[in-house]
Amino acid sequence: MTSTGSLSEARSLIIERLVGDSGEAAQVIAAGRTMAERALPPLRKSLSELGAPVTVDLKTVEVCRVPEAREHAGETFAMTVVSSPSSADAMVLVIDAPAIAVMVCTLFGGDPDLPVSPIERALSSIEIDVSGMVFQEVARALDGSGLRALELQLPAPQAWSGTEARRHVLRDGAAVRMVFGLSTPADAGTVTVTIPQRVLLSRGEAMDAGDGQAVGADWGARFSEEVMRSAVTLEATMPLARLTLGDLADFEHGQVIEFAETAQSQARLEARGKTLFVCEFGKLGQNYTVRIRHPYDAGQDFIDGLVTG
Repeated sequence: MTSTGSLSEARSLIIERLVGDSGEAAQVIAAGRTMAERALPPLRKSLSELGAPVTVDLKTVEVCRVPEAREHAGETFAMTVVSSPSSADAMVLVIDAPAIAVMVCTLFGGDPDLPVSPIERALSSIEIDVSGMVFQEVARALDGSGLRALELQLPAPQAWSGTEARRHVLRDGAAVRMVFGLSTPADAGTVTVTIPQRVLLSRGEAMDAGDGQAVGADWGARFSEEVMRSAVTLEATMPLARLTLGDLADFEHGQVIEFAETAQSQARLEARGKTLFVCEFGKLGQNYTVRIRHPYDAGQDFIDGLVTG
């Protein structure tokens, strides 16, 4: 007979399969931190271009559940949910009241060195619009490009606040939470970004397997680029002559060995023991030179050796 505990575990497993598997925590956090750190420079630049002299830093990256996206925002906050082709809730963004106050103050000419009045009421339409501007820049910075892109459907939807934000139903599932700090010398607030692990990890799977040819070409290009930068030592050798073992045994100290007539035009350029080109020795001014004649053909060289023999 199946126990109550096993039924509960089976139910949890089924639900988890439906809403998205949990990845290994360290791997998920590492992927989230990499994404967040990559987004910091463009986010700082975009906010400064808006005219907000604020400091942006990464506070923390941790695993969580999607419905926990609002749990640290307090009573007053704004939020929005950005979709992508693979998920209707690819990213949940929440900004708390202190961060909204900081952004409104700096955008409208407030002194960043003076404390701002805390927001302890329903957000005004201007404050909601400012929250939406912040969400737009954060989402754009995190979206990325190329194989790492989340392919978010931007611009981000209008921000919600009040009852609408508190009661909005978020689909349960494992997620990664990134907390960004927005601060001035006098005040600080946070923007919390929650991405379901099914979105974050599927992006990694697509890079590893789903787009095999594109990924293979990309990594092949990177690998080839690194290989082309590696340093090798080139050696040019010039053949002397074909001699018998008896001739070699008769060599004496000081004996002069004559080059074959074609030796100068049959030099071989090698790297790490592999023959690359057939070359010709020459001289340019005071410097000796090697001029490449044609690529080395091992098959033809073998045939030529048989004919000569």
